Amino acid sequence: MKPPRFLVLPLFWRMLVVVWAAALWWLSSQSKLPSPAKFEGIDKIQHAIYFAAGGLCFLLGLRLAGLARQTIPAIVLTVLFCSVIGLIDEWHQTFTPGRSGGDVWDWTADTFGGFLGALIALGAGKWLTSAGTTTAAGR
Repeated sequence: MKPPRFLVLPLFWRMLVVVWAAALWWLSSQSKLPSPAKFEGIDKIQHAIYFAAGGLCFLLGLRLAGLARQTIPAIVLTVLFCSVIGLIDEWHQTFTPGRSGGDVWDWTADTFGGFLGALIALGAGKWLTSAGTTTAAGR
């Protein structure tokens, strides 16, 4: 099955990274966020899922543009990106009333989420490029 054309465009994934980062900044600016469940560690799962989405978009934006072709450097770059953004997010929360920020376990979940997102992106990138598309068509 051939994916829709916009899914192979690196710009699409890069724009999603911008939207993802802007939403993260907005969420970190909120004094209180609703939580769907009340059990220990739910926030770490939320962090990992959110940063997996960011890592996925980041790496697809690179791979579909023909950048970060080697697997290990691509994963490392994605994890580093998510880790730095997670660190900035934790710092930003220290200035938000009602939020503590600076939580090393939240940052760890962010970094782990970036790793998961990178792994998912590798599979998704293979699907996108093997479904009758090429990286040159995505530029």
